[in-house]
Amino acid sequence: MFLESEKGLSPEELSDAVEAILEARRPKKLLLLPPDYTRLYSGAGKLTAMILRNMRGRAEVHVMPALGTHAPMTDAECAAFFEGEIDHADLIVHDWRHDVEMIGSVPRDFVREASEGLVDEEIPVEINRRLLDPSYDLILSIGQVVPHEVVGMANYSKNVFVGCGGSRMINSSHMLGAFYGLERVMGRDFSPVRKVFDYAEEHFLSSLPLSYLLTVTTSRGDATLIHGLYAGRERANFERAVKLSQKLNLTHVSEPFSRAVVYLDPREFKSTWLGNKAIYRTRMAMRDGGKLLILAPGVAKFGEDAENDRLIRKYGYAGRERILALVKENAELRANLSAAAHLIHGSSDGRFSVTYAVENMTREEIEGVGYRYLPYTEAVKEYDPARLSDGWHETSGGERFFYISNPALGLWTGE
Repeated sequence: MFLESEKGLSPEELSDAVEAILEARRPKKLLLLPPDYTRLYSGAGKLTAMILRNMRGRAEVHVMPALGTHAPMTDAECAAFFEGEIDHADLIVHDWRHDVEMIGSVPRDFVREASEGLVDEEIPVEINRRLLDPSYDLILSIGQVVPHEVVGMANYSKNVFVGCGGSRMINSSHMLGAFYGLERVMGRDFSPVRKVFDYAEEHFLSSLPLSYLLTVTTSRGDATLIHGLYAGRERANFERAVKLSQKLNLTHVSEPFSRAVVYLDPREFKSTWLGNKAIYRTRMAMRDGGKLLILAPGVAKFGEDAENDRLIRKYGYAGRERILALVKENAELRANLSAAAHLIHGSSDGRFSVTYAVENMTREEIEGVGYRYLPYTEAVKEYDPARLSDGWHETSGGERFFYISNPALGLWTGE
């Protein structure tokens, strides 16, 4: 089943669709896998709330956000994201380092062919062991299809293998994407990582009562418009969502950015691990020698967990070639390949400068990982998010710049 609307689906259309999906399956014990709060504009929180209301008194429902490597939701985030329909204490927290079970591996030969020879080793497939509980008669993965730096287009089986996956699967898949190259991946289906996920979905998830509920969205201010809703197990639904997202969430610019300014909503972006979307979602539109300013009032750390934060502080955003060399030299990076991949993603490789304008981190911290520093209060004197809209503007000195209010919602490219 799928619904699409240029103007956005109405609450009534969404509610009717949710009712039809649940009526067709009539689950008695249901596991929901929505995204975490970093997908604030996915529409998935609203859909999860609809399902919880619909199923109250009709089925046993558990909710486990697909955190991946991200920090668990706070009480306030839970209340806002799920519209108060579930208590924070009732959320199941996925621990990507410990709560998983290996269910197979993607063969070395397949990985080598998918990566065009860049990676020559098998990839272990680990998922949260709760998904293997036979008492569930429906596992519903809910999330947004949007351009992504690792897999090309986010969601579908990525929500299981990364969002609910284990460290070995996350590390291997992220490094595979980094080896292959951001520019060859972002905004495209059938990337090497997607091919690995497709293999694992077909060979290791087929016996699970798994279904997907996918969205394609845009945002106007704080309002999220759901333009596409896709329900079912079939890959064809994901492919339809990919086409709509490529149309709505991929912006081709006629003029490369000599200067770009990207705002990070403090509700959504509290780390550079998340905030560096400002870098890799714009890098294909940035002119060599250009300047990227990231307005980051909520960023207070680098990694989403303590170990990744430590590694980022130690090695910094040193560029692709340097990080690949450091991986060979340092066992701790080889044991945390998702962190190494993140260090690659967060670098401009010397093509353009990156300045973080922050309130909650020091100059020494920001410059220590390879970025330029600017106090947030100084940056907003010229670039005030309250007065800017997405698109081209001029500074008081007459210099043109491109403003982006949320880098998580798309991909900007000069191609």
